[in-house]
Amino acid sequence: MNPEPVQRLKLSLGERGYEIVVGEELLTRSGEFLGPVLKSRRVVVVSDENVAALYLDLLRDGLKCAGISCHDIVLPAGERTKDFHHLMELLDRLLALHTERQDTIVALGGGVVGDLAGFAASIFLRGIDVVQVPTTLLAQVDSSVGGKTGINTRFGKNLVGTFHQPHLVLADAAVLESLPERQIRAGYAEVVKYGLIDDVEFYEWLEQNGAAVCSGDRQARRYAVSRSCAAKARIVAEDERESGKRALLNLGHTFAHAVEVETGYGDRLLHGEAVAVGMVLAFTLSARVGLCPIDVRDRVHRHLAAVGLPTDLRAAVSDRSHDDGIADSLIEHMSQDKKVRDGRAAFVLARGIGSAFVDRSVDMSDVRSVLLESLAAPGPQK
Repeated sequence: MNPEPVQRLKLSLGERGYEIVVGEELLTRSGEFLGPVLKSRRVVVVSDENVAALYLDLLRDGLKCAGISCHDIVLPAGERTKDFHHLMELLDRLLALHTERQDTIVALGGGVVGDLAGFAASIFLRGIDVVQVPTTLLAQVDSSVGGKTGINTRFGKNLVGTFHQPHLVLADAAVLESLPERQIRAGYAEVVKYGLIDDVEFYEWLEQNGAAVCSGDRQARRYAVSRSCAAKARIVAEDERESGKRALLNLGHTFAHAVEVETGYGDRLLHGEAVAVGMVLAFTLSARVGLCPIDVRDRVHRHLAAVGLPTDLRAAVSDRSHDDGIADSLIEHMSQDKKVRDGRAAFVLARGIGSAFVDRSVDMSDVRSVLLESLAAPGPQK
């Protein structure tokens, strides 16, 4: 079967604008797409052990067909790789390869690889180009687009990083077929986010088609990727440095990042799973302070649970849900969040589906009450 036509979405940032190319079997044509944006015919591919075993040769062959030489650096897989130790290892290896300012780093992998490689590109030789080739649903619809890079610290997630826009995003939907179902579901949480913040029509489409997206329907999955990328491109073009509307993309993330710190960045809770829990908490908080009816929260919960995503805090921290101090510990993590201003955490709240806004006046006693209630009992049933 012939692949579907390629979609080219534009992220408009003046001279720093770039294309997001969405299609299938794109890795075999990688040289065709990368060639026009490269300053030299030499790239260094950064990947992880899992992705490299599946796709590095395919990407390398595609580049070779266009006369592009390719070196590679393969790092351990997993969220714990996104730290200072592995950043230094990556920089040292780039230097050992005699990487030059005209060369380009190609990030082949999920969000961890994209964030780490993008950060390295932004500081190596005071900044070299990067191309994002995302291989997970989460990376394709979110982290590869928009130029955010970063690493984690023991104080919180993504607290050290830069804005460094890629020169191209190449989203090959065919590679999603190799992902475990859990990874697909985790990425799907970020897809749902776009509907919840300002696109009720897309959210309603997801309620009807979310199961198809997660189960592997290629047409539904491609539509979800392209619609999500278009939404993020629109928002980033309007607010590149997250001084306004882009902050809406953090729906659920203030809660999610705190939970990720608490659970240790391991495989026990993937980022998208934490975001799903965080979005339910955000709608719970919105209902608690009278912004939206509780049945809106229940509707969000039912949809996320229906596709198999975790939805309640107690399950996410099951080994510590009995600990009376966990709510305060989560709040302490929130106080270290990079979005804090004048000591106040930012929360994305909602007046309804598709009607989100940023609130910096949230009373933390309300947050604590929501956390305590969520820890005491599971969320609403499907």
